[in-house]
Amino acid sequence: MILRCFLTRDPFVLIRAFKIYVRPLVEYASPVWSPVSHAQIEKLEKVQRRFTKRLSGLSKMTYAARLQYLELQSLERRRLNQDLIMCYKIVRGMVDVNLSDFFYIVWF
Repeated sequence: MILRCFLTRDPFVLIRAFKIYVRPLVEYASPVWSPVSHAQIEKLEKVQRRFTKRLSGLSKMTYAARLQYLELQSLERRRLNQDLIMCYKIVRGMVDVNLSDFFYIVWF
């Protein structure tokens, strides 16, 4: 839809639209539902992979090269960052959950 709705073909403008309209839908509450199977991870990553491949002048580049050129992270890496942020918030008491429900401390 983004490629149909925008007249410009500037990849950086289109990526900004992707970040605004698509990525929040794909990443909403990801610490809660983050996929674990390789097939599920690939299905989610395919959203960004297909979009970046359709951008003008980038179709022949590898996915990693496109991400580097567009200064993007993979969706999997972004989910990992969000998981780590949530763990930090739980450990520091910044969210209202019981720490012992998620972690246990082993003393050596």
